[in-house]
Amino acid sequence: MAGDSVISPQRSKDFGRLDHGCDHYKRRCKILAPCCNKTFPCRHCHNETSNSLSNPKDHHDLVRQDVKQVICSICNTQQEVAQVCSHCGVNMGEYFCDICKFYDDDITKGQFHCNDRGICRVGGRDKFFHCEKCGSCYMVDLRDNHFCVENSMKSYCPICFEIDATRMPAEYQFEVSILCNDCNSTSTVQFHVLGLKCRKCNSYNTRRVTEPANHCHTY
Repeated sequence: MAGDSVISPQRSKDFGRLDHGCDHYKRRCKILAPCCNKTFPCRHCHNETSNSLSNPKDHHDLVRQDVKQVICSICNTQQEVAQVCSHCGVNMGEYFCDICKFYDDDITKGQFHCNDRGICRVGGRDKFFHCEKCGSCYMVDLRDNHFCVENSMKSYCPICFEIDATRMPAEYQFEVSILCNDCNSTSTVQFHVLGLKCRKCNSYNTRRVTEPANHCHTY
């Protein structure tokens, strides 16, 4: 494993908690993006950087499951993905998912991994259930009280078709950054007045988090 040559003392697992990270997550490690071999605080930071490159052909998103190496923010040791730093012993993320390669020190969000959806969600595992027929997660209050559509997450709905079919005027053709209220992912999408679709889980339960460059519209 790569790292600095100075011997780092063993730290308590809570050392530096909530003191490191980025605008998206509090965590005590950075990820090494295998697609471009560069270091970023998180995959959203990577995506924002790569998708703002001048050459559109260089635009790409990081697949979080492909991450194999991380760098501890406390001792700067590069190592394989794991929750505890192999060198200084801190938790690099109070919440850690080995499937999604996801770290977060702010566990007040109630993060949990849904095996059926294959993604990490927020809101608390005990507050959600996965509907096998719909292929989606719902609040437990809707367990026997939701309109069940088989494989709804794998199909297009009329609203989706309307959004795709309704072309925005030239002055409204720009990208915006959004935060998904369902999976807590951020992504960059084309603005549309009818809705902004999460690129991770396809939910429309999203909100804008940045204004587009050179636009001052208020919606």
